[in-house]
Amino acid sequence: MIRTIWGVELVKPLLIAAALLVGLAPAATAQARPAPETPALSWQDCQDGFQCATAKVPLDYDQPSGTKIDLALIRLPATDPGKRIGSLFVNFGGPGSSGVDRLRARGKWEWLFSAELRSRFDVVSWDPRGIGRSATVRCFDSVEEQQQFLNSIPLYPVTAADEPAFYAKHREFAQRCKDKSGDLLDHVSSANTARDLDLLRKAVGDKKLTYHGISYGTHLGAIYANLFPDKVRALAFDGALDFIGNATGHGDQGTTVPLDTRQDVPRGTAETFDQFLTQCAAAGTKCAFAGGDLKKKWADLVTKVTATPITTPDGTFDRAALIGTVWDALAQSDTWQSTAQVLQTLWETQPSLARTAVVTPTYTSNRTEAFNAIQCSDSNFPRDTAAYTKYGKSEDERVPYWGRPIVYDMMPCAFWQGRDADRYTGPWNRWTSAPILFINSKYDPATPLHGAQDGAAEMARTGFLTVEGYGHTSMYVRSACAEKVKREYLFTGVLPAQRTCGIDKAPFA
Repeated sequence: MIRTIWGVELVKPLLIAAALLVGLAPAATAQARPAPETPALSWQDCQDGFQCATAKVPLDYDQPSGTKIDLALIRLPATDPGKRIGSLFVNFGGPGSSGVDRLRARGKWEWLFSAELRSRFDVVSWDPRGIGRSATVRCFDSVEEQQQFLNSIPLYPVTAADEPAFYAKHREFAQRCKDKSGDLLDHVSSANTARDLDLLRKAVGDKKLTYHGISYGTHLGAIYANLFPDKVRALAFDGALDFIGNATGHGDQGTTVPLDTRQDVPRGTAETFDQFLTQCAAAGTKCAFAGGDLKKKWADLVTKVTATPITTPDGTFDRAALIGTVWDALAQSDTWQSTAQVLQTLWETQPSLARTAVVTPTYTSNRTEAFNAIQCSDSNFPRDTAAYTKYGKSEDERVPYWGRPIVYDMMPCAFWQGRDADRYTGPWNRWTSAPILFINSKYDPATPLHGAQDGAAEMARTGFLTVEGYGHTSMYVRSACAEKVKREYLFTGVLPAQRTCGIDKAPFA
């Protein structure tokens, strides 16, 4: 299975200066582009209070009058039109997730978009280019072919002996994407999506952008802020990246160190997992896995399933499946209780009782294909598999359990054939027309606090709110306090004086 996950010392000034020099050319090119036509939007009711539309934008912004592609949009109109401020554009992260589907599913989540916020904004999202209903990246002829191929790839190569086959599968995947998607792969960078976003801003009639970027959406937002610094009204970055680390790496990292390794995502994952065990132990009987030395219990469980995979009603677990299950769960503290029960069931089940059935994931969208098409366009990656072999070994020793899987989580990019000449690599510190608010949970396994702090330091005008919680972004870390701080900032464009917020409920409460 191909898995997608995101990658407290401040970035050194000399490193920032070096990155700025590297990125001057793309930004200058962006300023000289011919102006593309603003798309006309015809909003139509699409059930449950939502409205949908389609926008036509240039495939290639170097030829704005050339081929056009369609972008699918959705909005939830402001409930108090008399007090409406404008549109709040939302990117839910990924990259690869359908913004249309996610806004429909999550647009009325009170801890994410409160009634007060929805009263004053049309909340708008879209499927960015390459994703879902918008100029879709394809790597297979059918869902059946997609499922068969992607399910044949393990989460990561558990041993060095597994690496050659793992590399070969991802090389084949990259070739399939080139064969099926062709030139589209050369135009799906986040820089082009940022240009799309500016056209959408114009299309809804807003003079400046109001935006909520979640996870990868912060990278898109940072690119927008630096391409269009005078068009910033209020940008909330929720679960942010180290933008230099993500795009190019610091120094020569882009060609030598895998992406999430150079952003030290393993440290954030390990710190969050330690909190999982700490909170479980403190909860006592409320946590099914509690009892004894939990670090030793976990280590023994990993050894157990490594020796002999175990099947339970929740699926078949070998080492990779166990690591993957917990890795996913760390992002959502609401799932920690059920995850603890899975671990305890595995702890109590004897290998001799294992059945042969295997539960495998299914793929009902092009999320995996789009993730790689966009991420591989945006970022520098080592192209030599020797770098992955090297860090696979050293990261396994540095951060047991989490370091090795994270080395391989964007493996297709080592072989990717799409090249977007318009991708953005900096500068990241252009003076924006309004300050930008960063929000990050203290224990985030995918966008660690240290990386978000680096990202904030790389930009010119920022404020920072730390949520004293566990998990990935405010989609999964419920904090009425943080939502209030965020919405007041989005209302006014003024950074809050408040620097921290608590969470609504402890994981095992």
